[in-house]
Amino acid sequence: MTQELLQKMVLAGWIIGTVGAACAQDYPRKSIRIVTVDPGGNGDFTARLIALGLTASMNQTIIIENRPSGVIPPEIVARATPDGYTLLVYNNGFWIKPLLEKTTYDPVRDFAPVTMTHRAPNILVVNPALPIKSVKDLIALARSRPATLNYSSSSGGSASHLAGQMFTDMAGVNIVWVPYKGDGPAIVALLGGEVQLMFASAASVAPHVKSGRLRALAVTGTQPSLLVSDLPTMAAAALPGFELVTFTGVFAPAKTPAVIVDRLNQHIVRYVHQPDVKEKIFNAGGEAVGSTTTQLAEAMKADMERTGRIIKSAGLNSQ
Repeated sequence: MTQELLQKMVLAGWIIGTVGAACAQDYPRKSIRIVTVDPGGNGDFTARLIALGLTASMNQTIIIENRPSGVIPPEIVARATPDGYTLLVYNNGFWIKPLLEKTTYDPVRDFAPVTMTHRAPNILVVNPALPIKSVKDLIALARSRPATLNYSSSSGGSASHLAGQMFTDMAGVNIVWVPYKGDGPAIVALLGGEVQLMFASAASVAPHVKSGRLRALAVTGTQPSLLVSDLPTMAAAALPGFELVTFTGVFAPAKTPAVIVDRLNQHIVRYVHQPDVKEKIFNAGGEAVGSTTTQLAEAMKADMERTGRIIKSAGLNSQ
């Protein structure tokens, strides 16, 4: 490499860095659009919560654009101009969908992770009519009565379904999967005794556990959850290595300048760590995180590998 060429490369890098820094200083100059799922969902809650924080700290209007859950929100953001003015708020479903079927977007190639806002483990709950008190009891019962116990979930590939599939694989038991049109009907079926167990979100089953209509056995995270501090993890209770946590993140289109991504990260993380915001997330069934961009990227990669194995085992991949 000649000295002249080296000088040109250094100059080009300096120019790019200077332009990027200038963009960050001038950002945002206009309203920011956050694309997320249907109104009332977890993504919608998160998007509106973040919008409050960014509106105050960035002094710009934040527009929430609700689209049907599935591939539409990420497709919109993947095609958007990478300038920091279009963001995606979504949970694991955003990168699990391409593992189940062909999509027009690639969750790694087409997006720049900004931050993980919060996470929420599922809880293994059983109908109290089942004569068991622990995960080990459940495994022993399932082994003694193969193909007679049922677990409910929403659609194939959902968190509740994948957790159930992971359980059957790791425990070596034959438990029948019964899908329902949403977590609500799946929980109703469990309450009514149509099925015997389910992996459900803490927010959706906490009232039933408190009332005694359901019995909670363990959480699916790697650490005990503040949401249900008296429950062990699945890993500690019986199945080392068991982990399946739903987490929600903020993403920008790929090639969004790093200085803008970092600026967004700083604003959102600072907001998520505020005590009143952490309490709102907790009351909605989550645990505030506020991660670095790298931590979100690594968590995505690990979750894709983990759920990819489950999806393959269950024969769910239609590609």
